[in-house]
Amino acid sequence: MELEFLGTGAGVPSKGRNVSSTALKMLDERNEVWLFDVGEATQHQILKTAIKPRKITKIFISHLHGDHIFGLPGLLSSRSNQGGNSPLEIYGPVGIKLFVETSLKVTGSRLSYPIKYIELKNGGEIFNDKTFTVYAGELKHRITCFGYRVVEKPRTGELLVDELQKYNIPNGPIFGQLKAGQTVTLEDGTVINGKDFIGPDKPSKIVTVISDTRYTPEIDKLSQDADVLVHESTFSNDEKKLAYNYYHSTATQAAEVAKRCNVKGLILTHISARYTGRGALILQREAQRVFKHTKVASDFDLFEVPFK
Repeated sequence: MELEFLGTGAGVPSKGRNVSSTALKMLDERNEVWLFDVGEATQHQILKTAIKPRKITKIFISHLHGDHIFGLPGLLSSRSNQGGNSPLEIYGPVGIKLFVETSLKVTGSRLSYPIKYIELKNGGEIFNDKTFTVYAGELKHRITCFGYRVVEKPRTGELLVDELQKYNIPNGPIFGQLKAGQTVTLEDGTVINGKDFIGPDKPSKIVTVISDTRYTPEIDKLSQDADVLVHESTFSNDEKKLAYNYYHSTATQAAEVAKRCNVKGLILTHISARYTGRGALILQREAQRVFKHTKVASDFDLFEVPFK
């Protein structure tokens, strides 16, 4: 599982940072990519990565401000033109369906795949299958805004093939049966219980993405014990009053959440254009004084989950 940052700026694009979009790449776990927000020119950013639009199966929108959704119509159209025929799910506040469908209708755009809209009126569990659960929580921004918590379910350990070599089992369906924990009887009458040859379950991973917001206790619920917390950090603590007035967070506030919630790693994003170039390291150093394991993200940064 990896996080790739397609846009890490706040409000408007700059020469160094595009506007908000983060990809959660789960190619090993699901052969899928999930996007969190789709700011303007997200599809242009994707062209500079190895991400294939047809692999994008879910899009989670935090809120309906333009710097978080203006890239949606173009990306959806390109996904269709590039052979993406599989269904797509879009999660977000009420109004996201109207925005997308109006944009496509006005431009006469036709998609080769269906879109399922899951419009959120409040927080809670919004997705659950055999591999992942996703929770949403309402944040505190100028308009309705949601943060997301992605929880991987424990994965079955690897089949201990080396320990099975003494049984001279040929490659084939028997290995699949043993991997599934079944009991198998070999041709010579030997009975093997697959459960005895499976390594320990792989631990689950938790990723939390917090977009534009003042502090609210809901952030702690979403962030608790996360392997990686991606948290907006629009301003430094010197601009704490400005952050509050504009319903945003500072680097220090993000770090305080990480420390309080037993997070393993913190990544700062949604950086104000006033912190140009290496100026963004001001935010990183500020946060590290509270929570050591902090990085400020730049466009195209790639972090393994959990990052080291």
